[in-house]
Amino acid sequence: MRRSLPLLTVLLFGYAFLYGPILSLIIYSFNESRLVTVWGGWSTKWYGELLQNEQILAAAWLSIKIAFISASLAVVLGVMASMALIKFKRFKGRTSLRLMLAAPLVMPEVIIGLSLLLLFVSMEEVFGWPEGRGQTTIILAHMTFATAYVTVVVTSRLAHFDFSLEEAAMDLGAKPIKVFFTITLPLIAPALLAGWLLAFTLSLDDLVVASFVSGPGATTLPMVVYSSVRLGVSPEINALATIIVLLVSVAVLIAGIVMFRQEKQRQRELN
Repeated sequence: MRRSLPLLTVLLFGYAFLYGPILSLIIYSFNESRLVTVWGGWSTKWYGELLQNEQILAAAWLSIKIAFISASLAVVLGVMASMALIKFKRFKGRTSLRLMLAAPLVMPEVIIGLSLLLLFVSMEEVFGWPEGRGQTTIILAHMTFATAYVTVVVTSRLAHFDFSLEEAAMDLGAKPIKVFFTITLPLIAPALLAGWLLAFTLSLDDLVVASFVSGPGATTLPMVVYSSVRLGVSPEINALATIIVLLVSVAVLIAGIVMFRQEKQRQRELN
């Protein structure tokens, strides 16, 4: 009991340090006063104001659309890169490919954003595409660094994949494309889902890279929140953050329930 008390104290302090600010943000989203630091009573009017804020709603929809497209493209490229690295052990350019995939993981976002901006400007001068900076350039930028994260997740799954299953299917007459979609893809589906969710989250949360490659007509939600916070925290931002926390909590709860049911089903099958 004496040993567990200090551990429990440290655990509670850690949880309070991590989740205390989030809890205070949720509480102040129901604040009647416009001043965030002054409590004026309970009210839900800022949620109504948020739903009428066209700038935030448009930025949220744009961020979700960009995150969905960039995450989907990153999964396709990540699977291709992972298959090349795992199935083909030796080929020219393998080391360069690994270095290019590892670079976005360790490179500062400022460097990534600046380099992509210079690339897009040069491409526009030479090829005339992409024309200006906007949604397309943000998707390409997010897809670039998200592919590296997806590749890491999928590669870790393929490293323990039994490729004899593919060989057996091809020996029975199945074509490689059919083997991939009927055998390989279902078995690595959890890794694909994890990589997609990670890429979606990174794109939805990105501020630095998007600030470099975006234009006047494409403002993502993190950019709107950052510009609003610079002028002072608005209760509408607290309401927006509360909704995001609620959605993430529901998603985590659903994932936990599904995993718990799958684990119980596996135990029943083993018994």
